[in-house]
Formats: sequence, structure tokens, C-alpha cells
Amino acid sequence: MSQDSLFGGPAPEQSISALPGKNLFATHAGSPLAARMRPQSLDEVVGQEHLLAPGKPLRRLVEGSGEASVILYGPPGTGKTTIASLIASQMGQNFVGLSALDSGVKQVREVITHARQELIHGRRTVLFIDEVHRFSKPQQDALLAAVENRTVLLVAATTENPSFSVVAPLLSRSLLLQLHSLSDDDLRGVAKRALESDRGLGERNIRINDEALDQLVLLAGGDARRTLTYLEAAAEAVDDGGEITPQTVTDNVNKAVVRYDRDGDQHYDVVSAFIKSIRGSDVDAALHYLARMVEAGEDPRFIARRLIVHASEDIGMADPTALQVAVAAAEAAQLIGMPEARIPLA
Repeated sequence: MSQDSLFGGPAPEQSISALPGKNLFATHAGSPLAARMRPQSLDEVVGQEHLLAPGKPLRRLVEGSGEASVILYGPPGTGKTTIASLIASQMGQNFVGLSALDSGVKQVREVITHARQELIHGRRTVLFIDEVHRFSKPQQDALLAAVENRTVLLVAATTENPSFSVVAPLLSRSLLLQLHSLSDDDLRGVAKRALESDRGLGERNIRINDEALDQLVLLAGGDARRTLTYLEAAAEAVDDGGEITPQTVTDNVNKAVVRYDRDGDQHYDVVSAFIKSIRGSDVDAALHYLARMVEAGEDPRFIARRLIVHASEDIGMADPTALQVAVAAAEAAQLIGMPEARIPLA
């Protein structure tokens, strides 16, 4: 079964128990590098030591001995689907994958009904739900009894804050585990392994110099999948036995993708960091967060309003001209629009 089949649920004519868990994340020669290099054991997983250390609930789950349902929350490319694939390899045919994008209450109830039948024969079912924040309230409520009674062991993944996107009863029945963005050293290790592994680019004997590797890591922004995607793009421009240089990276990966969402956590986190940087008189940090918002397409009027509030509330009479400057910048941004509005805002 291809990886795409993971998110479509079982075929109508095929029973869930007939789906071999070890093939849910199967790849082929034409699969993206990131898919081919997905860790196949705990030893290959980088980062997340706070969750995968010996004795931790998530490690017990991956090793096949965990009992608690979990919700994995973290940025893209930090290992949520990888952890699900490792659980799949341990649970074998009793692993079912659904996606909130194309599964409804009916599919969830079918899985639970089948899981009850399996439980009679002493076989536990692990249910992996990707993008669980896209499940509606009725869809999430359909899981409650099965999770509470441990009819299924739920492993859910989300990039959104579960406090806002997952119903409270389901949160109270699961362990909430937050995954962190990977460190620069973690990403370097991921890239080097891909260059050396037979599953990756090992047969091509491609090298990468340190400066180019640092550039890739910087562009990836803590995302292992993005690191491998960029590495694959750069490697396509190099002959077998050749070397990836900074110029190769620049020519093939010319822009970093800013992690920001106008309707989610990043919207509030970044503007909060922006205001705190101004409050702390850290000019460089303030300009950094301003640039992230502008580059991601944030409404300049929103930024201008926050600056006016900051000038009024935090600065106040300590500098009476701050409010005048903020209002003038807001009016200038309104008059000239983007992209020039970034200048008065800065």
C-alpha cells in the first residue's frame, strides 16, 4: 500500500484488519527523499529527547508497551508522522490510519466497531489521526468512549495548539506531548545521513561543504522534512560524485519559508515577541519579528495598530512623542500600501 493510502482509510471491500501496519508508510524509488529517509527505528530519530528518553510514555508507546493515548503537538517536520510510523511497525496489522481531511464520523465509528471485535480476541488497535485539529466537534466526540475505555489507543498529530482545536473531554483522556523544532546540529545530522544512506543519496556519492550545509540548515528553520526537500533540490543540480556548494543552494533553494500563520498560534506568538522586543529595547529582534510578519503577508494595519497600542500603553509619558510617531507610521502605511509600508513601520 502506498503512503497516500494511509489517509484514505480502508477500501470499502477490504477489512481493517487486513491492512498491514508495516506497509502504511511504504515508499518506492521515486518517493521524495524525506519519505525514503523516514527513520525506521528509534535509533534513527533525532531530537525530542525530552519525550523519547528511557521510561518516558512516548518511548514506551513506540516500543509497543504504552497504554495511554497521546496527542502529538508541534511544528511541521519535527517527527509526528515518524513516531506514528514507528508505532505502526510495532503494532503490525492492528494499526489504522485516518486523516481528518477525508474521514468523517462514519469512518471513525467503523474503526471503533472493528476495534471492539479485535479486542475480544486480545488484539489492541492503534488509531492514528493526522491533522486532528481539522476534526469537527462531533467527529472528536465520537472518539471519547473508545479512548476512555481503551478500545483504541489513539495517536493524534496536530500542528495547531490543541487547547483551542481539540475538545476538552478528548484532551482530558489523552497525554498532550509537545514536540520541539529540531536544532541546527540535528538538521546537519539528518542531511549527512541522507547523503550517506543507500535509502537516500548514498549511491550518488555526493558531497556537501560546511558552508552549504549551514545554509541549508538556516533555510530549513528547524524542519527536518524541509531540510531533506532542499537537499534533494540541490542534489538534482549536481552530477554524481560532485559537491553541493553555497552557490548550488542559492540557485536551487533561493528563499526561506517563514513559519507563520495568520489565523493560528504563530500570529499571536510572533506579534507578542515583536512587542516584547520593543519593550526590551532590542532593535534587531524587533526588526526580525517585523520582517517575519511582513514576509508572511500579515496585514500592515494590524502591525500598525499594535504599535499604536504599545506606544500608548507601554511607553506612555516616558516618551510622549512615541504615540505621534506610531500614528504617523500607521497613516503612512495606510497611504502608501505594501511593500513600501514596511519602511515607516520599521
